[in-house]
Amino acid sequence: MKTNKTILGICGSASKNSGNLALLKYLTELGKADFNMELLDDLTELPHFQTALTENNVPEKIIVLREKITKADGVIICTPEYVFSIPSGLKNLLEWCVATTVFSEKPVGLVTASASGVKGHEELKLIMETIQATFKEETTLLIQGIKGKVNTEGEISDKDTRNRLAKFLTAFVILTDEAGRDKS
Repeated sequence: MKTNKTILGICGSASKNSGNLALLKYLTELGKADFNMELLDDLTELPHFQTALTENNVPEKIIVLREKITKADGVIICTPEYVFSIPSGLKNLLEWCVATTVFSEKPVGLVTASASGVKGHEELKLIMETIQATFKEETTLLIQGIKGKVNTEGEISDKDTRNRLAKFLTAFVILTDEAGRDKS
């Protein structure tokens, strides 16, 4: 019997019911034959990053976060771009992980969905490369004009976007399969 992988889905948006959360929910449904996804969709619950607490007296919420990342077979980050950058909540989460190896060789899928998203997407890829996460160009996706691609019910209304998400997800599943074989 096939055992589903555990995937952590991280929503970088600070807005409730954002297009990015809709994308993660869509990917959760689309990938349910291959994985179970736990969604982390309120990054405001994490304490503000403090260098002095990265190794000693680490806040409990950060210990739990790091354990979730470590135990996950892969991570999908879906985020908007705010002022040509990644949102502060996502940056805060990633800063808590820099002094660790939780993302080292961790298969990741990176989706930037925003009005433009170009600069934020570049920055996200650079950060994930710096913390040694594993991704390929096929496991990154830039979705521009997201507001016109998700309807008010949170459904992906754009057929091209659904097709691109399906290709992205296939590549992500392959990446997690490869990582699993490498650990064996």
